[in-house]
Amino acid sequence: QVQLVEFGGGLVQAGGSLRLSCAASGRISSRNAMGWFRQAPGKEREFVAAIGWSGGNTYYADSVKGRFTISRDNAKKTVYLQMNSLKPEDTAVYYCAGSIWGQNLDHRSGYDYWGQGTQVTVSS
Repeated sequence: QVQLVEFGGGLVQAGGSLRLSCAASGRISSRNAMGWFRQAPGKEREFVAAIGWSGGNTYYADSVKGRFTISRDNAKKTVYLQMNSLKPEDTAVYYCAGSIWGQNLDHRSGYDYWGQGTQVTVSS
């Protein structure tokens, strides 16, 4: 059994920063690729960022490239999403996800485990 728990969501003004954390437990290891997705009201869940097991390979959606940074601490089984220069359109529930095979990391189908989500609200 795998558990992913997100922390760090909240309310921030446009231009501000937040750091999300995702703590993993159970049958998940540092060899699992990890990702972040988000879902705004009335919209599909969309890819935000992903990171390979070593942390050397990172992937970003065009909408967040240059503003968000994904990283991981394998010793702590934790993945982070540093979000800078936040915009109102970044408002969404953010989900952490874990991938067994490390493929299709920019799509929901590439992930096997999901957290419960954390709300991020950016005010204008």
